[in-house]
Amino acid sequence: MAQQTIQLDQEKLSCSICLLLLKDPVTIPCGHSYCMACIKNYWDEKVAHSCPQCREIFTPRPVLVKNTMLADLVEDLKKAEHPTASSDHVCGPEDVNIQPHYNVSPPKKHKLIKATSKLQENICPRHDEEMKIFCCTDQRCICYLCLMNEHKDHVTVSAAAERAEKQKGLGRNRQKFLQRIQEREKDVKIIHRKVEAINLSADKAFRECDKVFKDLISLIERKSSEVKQKIRSKQKSEQNRVKELQEKIEQEIRDLRRRDTELQQLSLTEDNLHFLNNYSSLSHLSASTNVPTCNNLTLQYFENVTASVSRTRDKVKALLSDEWPKISVGTAKADILLPQGEPKTRDEFLKYSCQITLDPNTLKVDLVEEWVPG
Repeated sequence: MAQQTIQLDQEKLSCSICLLLLKDPVTIPCGHSYCMACIKNYWDEKVAHSCPQCREIFTPRPVLVKNTMLADLVEDLKKAEHPTASSDHVCGPEDVNIQPHYNVSPPKKHKLIKATSKLQENICPRHDEEMKIFCCTDQRCICYLCLMNEHKDHVTVSAAAERAEKQKGLGRNRQKFLQRIQEREKDVKIIHRKVEAINLSADKAFRECDKVFKDLISLIERKSSEVKQKIRSKQKSEQNRVKELQEKIEQEIRDLRRRDTELQQLSLTEDNLHFLNNYSSLSHLSASTNVPTCNNLTLQYFENVTASVSRTRDKVKALLSDEWPKISVGTAKADILLPQGEPKTRDEFLKYSCQITLDPNTLKVDLVEEWVPG
C-alpha cells in the first residue's frame, strides 16, 4: 500500500514535458507545474507563451519562481524511493531486494524483472501466471494457460513482439501529433494576429466615431446658439417697434385729453364771441394718420421658428433611424479562416457544391449542339 502511494505521488510530481521528477519546480499562472528548464526551453521555442497542458496563453511571459513546497515534496519522494539503511526500518511486502538473486548459484533459474508496484497488473487474474502473450484477436494480454484454453484458435504473438510493432506505430503517431500541434500553433498565431487586427480596427473606429459624434454635437450646439440668438434679436426688435407705437398712442391720448379739457372749458364760457371763434378749432377731431391702430399692426411671432426647428429634428431622427441599423449591422466581419485539409468524403465535397446553369448564348457552338436536345 505504501509503495502504491509513492507511485501515485511520483506521477503527480512529474514534469509533463520531460516525464521525469520535477527539477527546480515552478508553477505557472494556470496552476500547472514544470521543471524550470523545461518550461523555459518550451517558451523559448514558441511565439505564444502557453501552458503545454491546458494551452492557456499568458501575456506577457510570466516570471518563473521556484516552488519551494513542490521542491520539498520531490526531495521527500526521492528519500522514500531510496531510504537509508537503518536498524529500525521494517520491511514490508512492497520492498524488493534484488541483490540476493544475483548471489544465488546458478542464477540462470531466476528471471529478474524491474521491481514495480504495477507487477500485479502483469499477472493473469484467472491463472495467477505472468501474461507474456498478446492475443491479436481479442487485443489483450494473456498467459500461456489462456492460450491453451479459450484463446487456442486465436491469432497470438509474444507481448514483446507486439510491443515492438506498436512501438513503431507509436513513433509515427507521435510524429502526427507533433505535426498537428505545429499546425494548430500556427492557427493560434493567426488567431492572435486577427485579434490584434480586430482590436486595432475597433480602437480606430471608436476614435473616429467619437470625433464624428462630437462634431455633430458641436454643430447642433452651434445651430442651437444661432437660433436662440436670432430669436432674442428679433424679440428685441419687435419690442422696440411695439414700444414706439405705444408711445405714439399714449401721446395721442394726452393730446386728446387736453383738447377735451379745452372743449369743456369752452362750453362753460358766457362769451358768445369767444365760444364761436374757438369752437371750430377745438371741436374738429383730426385723424391720426401717422399712428396705426392695433388692428392694422403686423407683429412677428415665433411659432414658425419652432415649427422649422421641429422639422429639422424630425429629419435628423428619420435619418438616424434609417442609417442606424446600417451602422449596427454593417461592421466588417473578420472571419477567421483556418487552414482546412482537402475534402476526401462525399459530405466534405458537398460543402463546396453549387448549382450550375448553362447559358446557350455564351457556350461554344460545338457544346451547344451537343447540349441542345434533338
